[in-house]
Amino acid sequence: MRSTSRFLASAPTSSVRAPGKADRHADGDCVRTTDIRAAVRGQVPDVCPPFVTDRIRDRHHPELTMPRKIRPKTILITGGASGIGAETARLAARKGHRIAVSDVDLAGAKAIADELGGGSFALPLDITNAAQWEKALDTVWKTFDGLDVLINNAGVVHPGNARSVDNAGHQRTIDINFMGPLKGMLAVFPRMLAQGHGQLVTVCSMSAFLPSPGLASYSASKHALRAFHHAMGMEERKGPIKFTIVHPTATETPMLEQEAQNDDTALAFAASPVTPQYVAEVIVDAMEKAKLEVFMPQDRARWIRNIGTNAQMLRKLADPGIEAGVAALNARRAAKG
Repeated sequence: MRSTSRFLASAPTSSVRAPGKADRHADGDCVRTTDIRAAVRGQVPDVCPPFVTDRIRDRHHPELTMPRKIRPKTILITGGASGIGAETARLAARKGHRIAVSDVDLAGAKAIADELGGGSFALPLDITNAAQWEKALDTVWKTFDGLDVLINNAGVVHPGNARSVDNAGHQRTIDINFMGPLKGMLAVFPRMLAQGHGQLVTVCSMSAFLPSPGLASYSASKHALRAFHHAMGMEERKGPIKFTIVHPTATETPMLEQEAQNDDTALAFAASPVTPQYVAEVIVDAMEKAKLEVFMPQDRARWIRNIGTNAQMLRKLADPGIEAGVAALNARRAAKG
C-alpha cells in the first residue's frame, strides 16, 4: 500500500528529462501540444488524457464544471480497522457512502463502524480465506442489497533482507498482499456482474514499480497485484464492471512503524511519508471518478516508473538512497525517544 523507495520522490526536478513543449500530465506523463490543439478543434482522440479535455471544457463550457452530486455508494473496505483503510472509511462515510468495514481485527473494525454510523457496519474477514470472502459478501448483500464498490486495501509486511526472512514470512506476504485481493476480486465479480454494475478498487503501491531492499517479498507482491488487476481489467474491458488501481507512496501507518524497527528497510525512510488522510482523499477521488490508475507522488510518477525498469539505475541509486534513509531513520527514532 505504500512506496518503499521514497528517496526517488524527492529527486530534484533537474534529474527528470525536460518534456520540451509538451504539457505535463498530473501523473507525470506528457501530453503533446498537438493533442491540445486537436481537442480545441473538437478532434479529441479516445486516447487523449482526460485532463486535456477537462481543461478545455472548463474554459469553454463552465457549466459542465459545476460540482456534481455523487450518488451514495455501498462500499466494502478490507483492512478497515486502521491506517489507510480506516481513513478511507471515514472520508467515504462523510461523503454519504455506506461502509462495510472488514478486518481480521473485528474489535478494531467495530470501533471504526460505530464511529461512522449512518448504516455502516463491521464484519470479520481473513482475505486469504475464500470461504470467509463468500460469507462476508453474503452479509453485505443481505445488509446493503448489493455492493457498488470493493476496496481491496488490506496488506502486511515482513521487513528484513530477503535471506533473513523465513519462507513462512515470504509466503504470508504473498498470500495476503496478492492472493487475498485476488480471491476477493474473483469472489465478488460474478455477483457484481449479476447486478449489472460494480467497481473493483485496488490499493496497491508505488512498490509495484520499484523493488526495495529490506522489503523484497512486499515489492514482489505489489508487482504481482498490479499485473493481475490490469490483466483482469483487460479481460473484462467490455463489461459493466469498473477497475481502479491506486499506488500510494510511503504512508504513516502502523505498517510503516513496523518497518522502522528494522535497519534493513532504511531506504524506505529516505523521504518524508504522507499521511493516511491524504491517501484516503486520493483513493476516494479515484473511486468516485472511476479513474483507471493513480500514482503518488504525481509529479514524479513517470520518472519513478522509468527507474523501476532500469536495473542499472536501481543499483546506482541504492547506496545514496540507503545512506539518506539511515540518517532519516535515526532521526525518526531519536524524535520518538
